[in-house]
Amino acid sequence: MRLLLVEDNVPLADELVGALNRQGYAVDWLADGRDAVHQGASEPYDLIVLDLGLPGLSGLDVLQKWRAEGLATPVLILTARGSWAERIEGLKAGADDYLTKPFHPEELQLRIQALLRRARGLANQPKLEAAGLHLDEGRQSVSRDGEDIQLTAAEFRLLRYFMLHPEQILSKSHLAEHLYDGENERDSNVIEVHVNHLRRKLGRAVVETRRGQGYRFGGTGG
Repeated sequence: MRLLLVEDNVPLADELVGALNRQGYAVDWLADGRDAVHQGASEPYDLIVLDLGLPGLSGLDVLQKWRAEGLATPVLILTARGSWAERIEGLKAGADDYLTKPFHPEELQLRIQALLRRARGLANQPKLEAAGLHLDEGRQSVSRDGEDIQLTAAEFRLLRYFMLHPEQILSKSHLAEHLYDGENERDSNVIEVHVNHLRRKLGRAVVETRRGQGYRFGGTGG
């Protein structure tokens, strides 16, 4: 899953990027509201974390511009403690959730997980479940019938994306855009390698190849 973090506090941004990377997210970071307006609307992010107190253009103005342009990407806003008026204005402008500073990185990660599931109609699931598999995002592990199956970090990222989009046909280029940040080269051939690794571990039927289209997740495995 590819996230955009818009935060001008450099030490906090560094901490959050590191924590989110360890959770298997590809993260792009910006510190200026003017840059965020363009990049947030032009790149295929799965979720945006937006501070309201930004230089160049306030986070509230950025959010209003995004929503006015029809951007439906889930947005979680960060606000200073006690600024209830900011939180209300942010929610009115189209934010999906908010978090007050200071906060623990784990709380941010849990809210991100919840928003991503909600966006896919999976809000009531404490863990991702599809095709007989159970994905534990906290442990970055997957199990079937109570038996753990070991995954690499790259395999976990790919499987999580598949499980958030079951039964959908996803092209290699689409997967690459959502699994890598803007700084890393997006090689669709690497996606094919990771898909083959998942098939060996989970069963070939779990991920179906649609020739000329991409992949569809949702088989029974075995």
